[in-house]
Amino acid sequence: MKSILIVEDNQGVRDMVREYLEEHSYQVRVASNGQEGLLEARHHRPDLVLLDMMMPGMNGLEFLRRFRTTERVPVIFLTAKDTELDKVLGLELGADDYMTKPFSMAELLARVRAHLRRGTEAAPVSALRAGELELDTTSRLFSVRGQRMDLTRSEFDLMTAFLRAPGRVFSRLVLLEHLQEEALGSERTIDVHVRNLRAKIEAEPGKPRLIETVFGVGYRLNPDLMP
Repeated sequence: MKSILIVEDNQGVRDMVREYLEEHSYQVRVASNGQEGLLEARHHRPDLVLLDMMMPGMNGLEFLRRFRTTERVPVIFLTAKDTELDKVLGLELGADDYMTKPFSMAELLARVRAHLRRGTEAAPVSALRAGELELDTTSRLFSVRGQRMDLTRSEFDLMTAFLRAPGRVFSRLVLLEHLQEEALGSERTIDVHVRNLRAKIEAEPGKPRLIETVFGVGYRLNPDLMP
């Protein structure tokens, strides 16, 4: 039985969605805010998350930012906010879908089924490639233009994030969450790691072509590297 986590502060919406999904044979757990949601997710590992954006304490965007550092299961936003900026923020942080309240329960069920089906069909990918960059998360090997390159753990974690989503703009804060160091330091730590990465992989580190700076935001892997 597939497990779904609902993170929603409105009890009426929470109960309605829970009862509907349970009627369709899903196991459902609920949380009333982002902090509770992270605890539920950590202990019960849901197959899909339905996530409200506006909640007291930890909101949906903050939940998603933290959740995506370790989990890749589908996340569907359920929110009354419908501006383009809100959608972009959610999708940039790793949401898979977006439904604006009020929504049809039948449509919600259809989207839940579609995302769960897609997740079941997708095979885990350990070999990542973009242009002249190749990385294997299982063997932890990385090469540039066919030449093996030694990376530190933090550099490897950052390259993994970049190669999983070429063209996606990562803020320094989001990239910081991808690091597995015990003491993460400040967001400017990312600038140091990116500078070191460029020194290793760029033909001209002073004129980076592979890892691009998006001024005022962060960094991205050049989307033109993809075939």
